[in-house]
Amino acid sequence: MPDQSLPAREKIAFRTFSREEWALVCITVLWGVTFLVVHTAMRYTGAMFFVGLRFTTAALLSMLLFRRLLLDLTLREVRAGACVGVAIFFGYALQTVGLGSISSSQSAFITAMYVPVVPFLQWFFFRRPPHLMVWLGVLFAFCGLVLLTGPQAITHLHLQFGEVVTLVSTIAIAMEVVLISRFASPAINSFRVAIVQLFVAGLLAFAAMPVMGEHVPAFAWWWVVPALGLGVMSAVIQLVMNWAQKTVSPTRATLIYAGEPVWAGLVGRLAGEYLPARALVGGALVILGVLVSEVRLPSKQQRQD
Repeated sequence: MPDQSLPAREKIAFRTFSREEWALVCITVLWGVTFLVVHTAMRYTGAMFFVGLRFTTAALLSMLLFRRLLLDLTLREVRAGACVGVAIFFGYALQTVGLGSISSSQSAFITAMYVPVVPFLQWFFFRRPPHLMVWLGVLFAFCGLVLLTGPQAITHLHLQFGEVVTLVSTIAIAMEVVLISRFASPAINSFRVAIVQLFVAGLLAFAAMPVMGEHVPAFAWWWVVPALGLGVMSAVIQLVMNWAQKTVSPTRATLIYAGEPVWAGLVGRLAGEYLPARALVGGALVILGVLVSEVRLPSKQQRQD
């Protein structure tokens, strides 16, 4: 009986998730939840103090868990952790400032724009130009942002303060993703680097308090519990990111991270946040832009085959 199977080149392969990719999916869910927690805590504390407490708590917890590994900490790992830590500080500090005036769902959708930014940073640092679909993805994401923030963002040529700082934070967050992959190598211990970056992010946030005119708030469980809880979550998120991105490419990782605003929007919706239909469509376009930016059309040679 003749073989009815397709030639090898015509078979469709379905790639399954690795354990590292499943781990990134799980922290994406955690990441989505953090937006509402931070948005709530901003009613009771300043942004820099909250970010500082969040990341120093994460650093101390990580150091406690991996204290034996720190005995072999190298200067190269300190430098790598410091570079990533600076990016984390700017990304989360600006994002937290923005959450003081916009909803958690809106912040999450705007933050999603860091994903199309990643290929551009890779182009700058690694000389790999973005694919055509990346440009199309950026177009979708920009249209989504316009709908999300309102048509007045174009007619009045400005965004609201919370939206602007959140948008700027996406550059730092994209830089974090790229740097984590840049420093991922067998010669570097990802857990030691994660501990250093958490400490650097936390200390920079505390150092920024006088600049922002902040002071230590009066003790209240309304900000203590969220800060400590997010400290634990941040430790898990950063440790997993550093571990998983040793084998998961930045573009593959960012595609997984694209689900973060969906989870944040779902949590915000369950908590009673309201987004108009226009904003929901805009958020969907942002996510569509993220997904489109990962599509790769077949090359001319592949089409001829």
